[in-house]
Amino acid sequence: MNLSHTVKAFHELSVTELYDLLRLRSEVFVVEQNCVFLDLDNKDQKCYHLLLYQENELVAYTRIVPAGLSYQEVAIGRVVSSPAHRGKGFGRKVMVLSIEYCYQLFGPCNIRLGAQTYALGFYESLGFKAEGDTYDEDGIEHIEMVRKAKI
Repeated sequence: MNLSHTVKAFHELSVTELYDLLRLRSEVFVVEQNCVFLDLDNKDQKCYHLLLYQENELVAYTRIVPAGLSYQEVAIGRVVSSPAHRGKGFGRKVMVLSIEYCYQLFGPCNIRLGAQTYALGFYESLGFKAEGDTYDEDGIEHIEMVRKAKI
């Protein structure tokens, strides 16, 4: 399994990389989850984008969000893995890398995310703890989770 990854600011993304990540997000969030929402929320331009490839195919992706843009803390969002490649550990791999890059880019920090509640156990296994009540986001139950900085 030949995996590679890249992390880029929005302006550094190639047209192909941008197309691939938007296509994957649309494939999962809009089509698979049958969720009509505006994925292009004007935050991408201020974020970092982590793309995980197997060979030359995008298999997983996250958006690393600076503090103050979505939450008070640094955040990881738009966590997605390709339906054609699930069950191979790519979701865990992309999240481990994303956590590492949060620290590289922003130093020791708390990391917040809005988790779909079905994935609560997955995020708990990565050190995130649920915080607050569940809420509906675009017809899907979510809960905020935080991973405390290790100083």
